[in-house]
Amino acid sequence: MAYIAPIHRPNSVRHALRVNLYPGEDECLILAKTNRLEIWKPDESATLVHADTKAVNGTISILQKLRPRDAETELVFVGTDRFHYFTFGWNASTKRLDTIDSFFDIHEKHMRDAQSQDMCCVDPTGRFMVVLLWEGVINVLRMHTVKSKRQNLHWMDQVRVSELFIKCATFLHVETGHPKIAFLYQSRTDVPDSQLVTYRLTADDKNTEVSRFEVRDQVDRLEILDPGAAMLIPVGRGEEDQKRYIIRNASTARAQLGGVIVVGETRLLYYDDAAKKTVETALPESSIFVAWAEYDVSHYFIGDDYGTMWLLEILLDGAVVTGLQMTKIGVTSRANSIVYMGSDILFVGSHYGDSQVFHVNTSTRTLTLIQTLSSIAPILDLNIMDMGNREGEGQTTNEYSSGQARIVTGSGVYKDGSIRSVRSGVGLDDVGILAEMQNVRALFSLKSHGASKTDTLVVSFLTETRIFKFNPDGEVEEVEEFSGMIFNEQTLLARNLPDGRILQVTTTSALLVDVEGGVVVSTWTPAEGQITNVSANEEWILLAVDGRVLISLRIQQDIVRVEHNDLEESDQVACVHLPPQYPSIGVVGFWKSGTVSIIDLKTLQSIHSENLRRLDNNASIPRDIALAQVLPAHLAGPKLFVAMDDGFVITFNVSEDDFALSGRKSVVLGTRQVGLQLLPRTNGIYNVFATSEHPSLIYGAEGRTIYSAVTADDATCVCPFDTEAFPDSIVLATEKEVKISAIDTERRTHVQTLPMGETVRRIAYSRNERVFGLGCVRRQVRNNEEIITSSFKLVDEVVFKQLGKDFVLDSSPRVELVESVIRAELPDSNGNPVERFLVGTSYLDDTQSVAPDDTVRGRILVLGVDSERAPYLVSSRNLKGACRCLGVLDDKIVAALAKTIVVYSYNELSSISAEMRKIASYRPATYPVDLAIEGNIIAVADLMKSMTLVEYTPPTNGEGAKLKEISRHYHAFWATAVCHVDQESWLESDAQGNLLVLRRNLAGVTTEDKSRMEVTSEMNLGETVNKIRKVTVEASENAAIIPRAFLGTTEGGVYLFGTIAPNYQDLLIRFQNKLAEVVETTGNILFSRYRSFRNEERESDGPFRFIDGEFLERFLEIDEQAQKEVCAGLGPDVEAMRNLVEELKRIH
Repeated sequence: MAYIAPIHRPNSVRHALRVNLYPGEDECLILAKTNRLEIWKPDESATLVHADTKAVNGTISILQKLRPRDAETELVFVGTDRFHYFTFGWNASTKRLDTIDSFFDIHEKHMRDAQSQDMCCVDPTGRFMVVLLWEGVINVLRMHTVKSKRQNLHWMDQVRVSELFIKCATFLHVETGHPKIAFLYQSRTDVPDSQLVTYRLTADDKNTEVSRFEVRDQVDRLEILDPGAAMLIPVGRGEEDQKRYIIRNASTARAQLGGVIVVGETRLLYYDDAAKKTVETALPESSIFVAWAEYDVSHYFIGDDYGTMWLLEILLDGAVVTGLQMTKIGVTSRANSIVYMGSDILFVGSHYGDSQVFHVNTSTRTLTLIQTLSSIAPILDLNIMDMGNREGEGQTTNEYSSGQARIVTGSGVYKDGSIRSVRSGVGLDDVGILAEMQNVRALFSLKSHGASKTDTLVVSFLTETRIFKFNPDGEVEEVEEFSGMIFNEQTLLARNLPDGRILQVTTTSALLVDVEGGVVVSTWTPAEGQITNVSANEEWILLAVDGRVLISLRIQQDIVRVEHNDLEESDQVACVHLPPQYPSIGVVGFWKSGTVSIIDLKTLQSIHSENLRRLDNNASIPRDIALAQVLPAHLAGPKLFVAMDDGFVITFNVSEDDFALSGRKSVVLGTRQVGLQLLPRTNGIYNVFATSEHPSLIYGAEGRTIYSAVTADDATCVCPFDTEAFPDSIVLATEKEVKISAIDTERRTHVQTLPMGETVRRIAYSRNERVFGLGCVRRQVRNNEEIITSSFKLVDEVVFKQLGKDFVLDSSPRVELVESVIRAELPDSNGNPVERFLVGTSYLDDTQSVAPDDTVRGRILVLGVDSERAPYLVSSRNLKGACRCLGVLDDKIVAALAKTIVVYSYNELSSISAEMRKIASYRPATYPVDLAIEGNIIAVADLMKSMTLVEYTPPTNGEGAKLKEISRHYHAFWATAVCHVDQESWLESDAQGNLLVLRRNLAGVTTEDKSRMEVTSEMNLGETVNKIRKVTVEASENAAIIPRAFLGTTEGGVYLFGTIAPNYQDLLIRFQNKLAEVVETTGNILFSRYRSFRNEERESDGPFRFIDGEFLERFLEIDEQAQKEVCAGLGPDVEAMRNLVEELKRIH
């Protein structure tokens, strides 16, 4: 039985709407994000603030607004891809947003889908609406005219139209009160063309009877010379001084406001339907236009497919239209919807990249970016980087919620393409900025005399120290003197001592300061050299002088030297640490030997030592240390964290009896040395803040150590800061400023972005080489010609910095496109395993090409990584078919070509040459789109015919190797991805957003029964899955869910797929069914209908043996009475079910 829950909810914006939703407030912005409606309100600074989210049981395909007569607010009309429609708006009696109407189109089973996307247009009065869903059919609706039903929609009629392929439709501005609609359509399927036709919507004067839309009912018909025209913009009538004047002589009439603009790829056409006149203008450069928004009656924003924002201006002479002018005003994400919010604020919603908010200056024709709403859609590929488990191969992946499993996605399209790192993280909320300060080396918090809480901050620089005092109200003052402390040197350590004294250690001395008297009571200075490292607890100081001499000092009435250890030339001290909970020991990291030692402070003799060098890096050096109790003492002992100079953090379990080290693990947190700072919690528990280019918070929860990403990307040092005004806060220094922040208590998904400026189509990860291999596609326009190029590149695993030069694929005479990139471990010329990247490509067909090598339709490239971490070509094999996907079976290469699955043997002759020989092949039903290999079984996802399992048999007894079909799913299913999840079970997705779990029927009676795969779970996700990546996680024995795979979707969703433990299956199924009876969502659409499997062949009644984790989490949002109603008869009580849902939520 299957379980799925979102790690990152889809955030692609396909539809956006400016609407007057709340009485007495400004208009707000509604964004449609797959199955959620987000409401955003503009604030005083012109940025948008998220106000509310409405869940919808459906994938939203239509979003429009209606205006009931004499109403203070507007209604929002929403349509889903399952043909459910509803309106919602402000309910004056309940003082909230409520669903007004909800209905379902029963004609869906009898008609053919429109060739264009679902369209919906509303007339300028906001009372008539036309919905285009089916080829040759339109639905006409209007707002009720009866006073008691003015909030309700009236379905007027469903009418056939002769225009089959409608590219765009819009209502025109009319003065007669009779709505008129215009269609821009293509009249032929074989030859692209554009025709414009207008109809009157109603046939009678009272607008109660719908027109028949026959040829005789056409008002105007016009052939558009630009066959690429696909956009209509209705133009208003204008202000009083722009009102049209009537000319009775048609020959002298001129085009005036109130018509329609036809936007083509090469020209603009303005048509005045009243005067029957046109004004045409050629565009300065051709483009493909995709979205528009009105600024005023003569200015319109238009976005094109290349991310350019244009300003279209209607040139006027009074009310007469004299011309049209297009001007570039800026660059945005590729727009799917554009909304002008008023006050020169423009919103650009995008499915292909981040959505953006701009300030527009129409006089200077410029755009200024003021806000970005990030999106990781569409996810074309994803891979999993396990930041932990660096101590050898073959280990299982850490759970996503541990923060050590990072999901790296190839997101966005063309110029909006990027790499996104999705990781479980903790947010930092900035409370205030203390000051702009650069080159801060360290931060320390102190209590002044008589203070019950921290009230002093010490900021250390390379050559000076500055001190700031805070009063209980949060006001801050920099002081010139503080209890005799030294200000003109770098402070290495400052801390309070129990007897009302302060310890300050600089590069030259250690001071004991009496806080009350404000005098230095004891000073210790080294005989020679400078203090390079220091740590202290309440009784001891451990320091290193010039990195060569290790000295322990006892804090009594004075500072007393107890012992010293001169390392001379044998080694150097790299870092020291005194754990707060074990006052008699210290931890020292050594430079030359790369070891860490736990020492006795009285004798400076080693109690236990451990070598930190790794097999892949024998020169790494420990740079910081922290030893503390991270988990509660009854669950685990203390943990030792050692930060290395290459970004690795090595952890050990520490015995409380003899301080022996065991359980070594490695986690990579960056590319440079990580700083470790202890943050105290209650009951002797500590968190560890790790500063690097990607800071992390290390803490204990749910019985394990969790590494959470932190939103402070640029933190250089940090210290705890629990003051009266800022309780439980931290002070954090960046490269430019020092600020006070509060750490979120709730973990959430944290996304980091690296813009690439091109489509990252494929992404592969090599843990040994510590790199990602990217297959990229770049689109450029030169001299009005679109040029496509593909390349393979390597980027670093942490900072994504590019390594070496691009490996560029062919672009002339034919374009070679990257199709697949995988990491493989293949034998080198000596038979030893070596890391390689395999790249599968295809050539775009060029009908004009007659070159003799036209039979080459693709290639397999084998690429290596040299000592400079740059890619180089090892071998290449030409193919007679496009190579859609690749896999590795032992030391053989499996390739899915256009119509064949081929297994190649691989023999590397040298580091720059190899041969691939075809040893077996299999012909699938139609066209392979994905491969998944488990053991000697190859799962082939077929474009139309679901999936097939093929078994590879190696050559035996003189017979060659074979590929034999052993099982198949005998149903039509337009597959997009496949993955092995557990034993004989496989997960498959299709283009309609369905998920299937299929299982080999090994228990079948006949051979035919065994060859048929059976469905064990099915559900409609509502999003097309592009990639499924398998994970192997060591779950606890009593875990309800065992994670099996991550899914990436076109809408920017990242999902965790898991299997349910047998003892929880019945409970969760009954729980989901009962919850569906109680939980109401906007639109009142049934959960079972939303999640039911549906394709062209069949539709089920609901999800089959599939649990929707996001839906279960709504149990926590309903009131307690409803919770009791859900739990009645389940067995466990309300509290037990709440705990179970919380536990499921923590998994992701």
